[in-house]
Amino acid sequence: MRYRITHTTTYLYKDLVPLCMNEAYLIPRSAGRQICHHHKILIQPKTSRRFEREDYFQNRLLQFSIHKAHRRLDVTAMSEVTVLYPTIPWWAETPAWETLRANGEGSLDRLYFDAAQFRFDSPAITRSPDLADYAAPDFARGQPILQAAADLNARIHRDFQYDPGATNVKTRVEDVLQLRRGVCQDFAHLMIGCLRSLGIPARYVSGYLRTASVDGGADLIGNVASHAWVAVWCGPETGWVELDPTNNSFGGLDHIVLAWGRDYFDVSPIKGILIGGGDQEMQVSVDVVPV
Repeated sequence: MRYRITHTTTYLYKDLVPLCMNEAYLIPRSAGRQICHHHKILIQPKTSRRFEREDYFQNRLLQFSIHKAHRRLDVTAMSEVTVLYPTIPWWAETPAWETLRANGEGSLDRLYFDAAQFRFDSPAITRSPDLADYAAPDFARGQPILQAAADLNARIHRDFQYDPGATNVKTRVEDVLQLRRGVCQDFAHLMIGCLRSLGIPARYVSGYLRTASVDGGADLIGNVASHAWVAVWCGPETGWVELDPTNNSFGGLDHIVLAWGRDYFDVSPIKGILIGGGDQEMQVSVDVVPV
């Protein structure tokens, strides 16, 4: 499936901003089952300095600064991406989750070693007994890792209500567990926290969903802005498998990957620092259309 993506972010400031410096994860990854054919990012006012590079996780990062006073900042990212259908293994063919955890502890195998960095605490996600207890019903002894992760994915979808007004980017995973509501970022953080609390590597995936449903079906939740979901490590033979707890689905043709990291703060679409500005308002629109 080939998509044309337009992602516009506008910042409106009450006071003048004489200087700002920003990072943007708005360039889709081009690897595995996804190909980014081309991209363009338009910024107003004109940037004083900008360059692209790869970060630690091989995401494509744009850094820019503006040295001209402004009360409005517009960032429009346009790209065209082909997404191939993922190969999802039969659940029973994946290793038992506790075997996977045991084999990964202290392993010097490169694949295990690379995955292990996603087992630990990160700025937005702290492992805890409460998270392990919530996940425990789906992780019986001997349960294949992919089946257990898919069951946890479905249970989060059932137990938690999508509510954009309930949380913000700084809401802790522990609070989401108590509130039983939030948005895609919260549900991804929650699921990652559960998996890591059991010793399973899991990473945060930032991206987009197809804007309109197929054949009149229900629209996917989170399709009007950037979206977030989870990738769980299923061992060296299977690798990483993407799961979306917001929609109780696997990552598939409707999921376009921008970047991945330990949590939201590694790959937030736009972040930066500024001087002045006062009160500010942010407006975001995303359009993902099949070509």
